Amino acid sequence: MEGALKRAAFIGLGVMGYPMAGHLAKAGLEVTVFNRTQEKALRWAKEFGGRAAETPREAASGADIVFICVGRDKDVREVVYGDRGALAGMRKGAILWDDTTDSALLARELYDACSKAGVGFVDAPVSGGQSGAEKGVLTVMCGGDEDVVERGRSAAMAFSCAVTRIGGPGSGQLAKMMNQICIAGIVQGLAEAVAFGQNAGLDIERVLPVLEKGAAGSWQMTNRGSTMAKGEFDFGFATEWMRKDLGIALDEARRNGSSLPLTALVDQFYGDVASLGGRRWDTSSLIARLPRKKP
Repeated sequence: MEGALKRAAFIGLGVMGYPMAGHLAKAGLEVTVFNRTQEKALRWAKEFGGRAAETPREAASGADIVFICVGRDKDVREVVYGDRGALAGMRKGAILWDDTTDSALLARELYDACSKAGVGFVDAPVSGGQSGAEKGVLTVMCGGDEDVVERGRSAAMAFSCAVTRIGGPGSGQLAKMMNQICIAGIVQGLAEAVAFGQNAGLDIERVLPVLEKGAAGSWQMTNRGSTMAKGEFDFGFATEWMRKDLGIALDEARRNGSSLPLTALVDQFYGDVASLGGRRWDTSSLIARLPRKKP
């Protein structure tokens, strides 16, 4: 496949995939989409001027690059394999670009399957949440062959601020696990600090801007500290998906001999949040399980 990529497919139009596919269309690519709920695919096509396919195979047929952004390992396998799967419709030399956060084991499996089919593969999980997807400023962590990553980079930059190759197959997923491990600890620390400040009678809206300018400052503090204090948890990445991601990291840690005591503890805390009815609350909802005075 020579020259710029012109035709793209996008499989999975959730809170991340819908705007990501939109940015591809706005960048001038000819985009065909597939979603398990056909109504959403038709709505996307009407909004962005692309085409809605009835199967992943149909969406992938003739595409230079096929993006996937679904939920779990089993969802990826369902849309990739089989007579109706994307891989069956892809031509030799095309690229399968998986933006799903899934396991490194699956990434290596897909790399092998694509190699046998003459298709390039990149595991390319993203960070930046729903807001980053809508603004087109996601960070993409890539695993795969360098030449394949480079061929797909221009298309992926339509919804990203950075597309970086970490290493070979599975490396992107491993980097995303590191990302989620970091976030788990940061959000728990922020939750404890905000609850502490509220119980101490401090004006949280006054304190947080001060802390942001010092060593404690973080994206989470800037974007979630205030809403966390107010008990507002409707801002994107849901607790149930964070638990899925942390589960992947904990499984990988058992395989590579790592110790993740804080990650395991925060995963349990998210379980507590789920028991409070917060499966769909965003990740800042860790504060909901802490005793605190009302704001």
